[in-house]
Amino acid sequence: MIGHLCTVVIDCPDPDELAGFYEKLLTLSRQADTGEFVMLRNAAGAPVVAFQRVDDHRAPRWTDPARPQQMHLDVMVTNLDTAEAQVLALGATLLDGSDKPIGYRVYADPVGHPFCLLTPQEP
Repeated sequence: MIGHLCTVVIDCPDPDELAGFYEKLLTLSRQADTGEFVMLRNAAGAPVVAFQRVDDHRAPRWTDPARPQQMHLDVMVTNLDTAEAQVLALGATLLDGSDKPIGYRVYADPVGHPFCLLTPQEP
């Protein structure tokens, strides 16, 4: 095992508005809200879904390859360097600007979908 799913992050033009929709739909509550990023948690207090502002957001269009889905997975790991070696061996690619020693790093899966490896420490 490399890590465990921590959060699904969804791009959107207004994190507060979209988080409000999912709070009601999924019976979740706000864990964090910076204006640019809102995280919702479940009744046990675990993060579940987050929303991040994308200024030039173009809404996805189902089955339109020019307007694909816009979300990524956050995977919690205990050691970024160890987990990085493992995901690279599986075919992932470290994306530019993602060489942080703690906190998180961003990768692309073998077909280009982004995902983040996170550590419990704050960057």
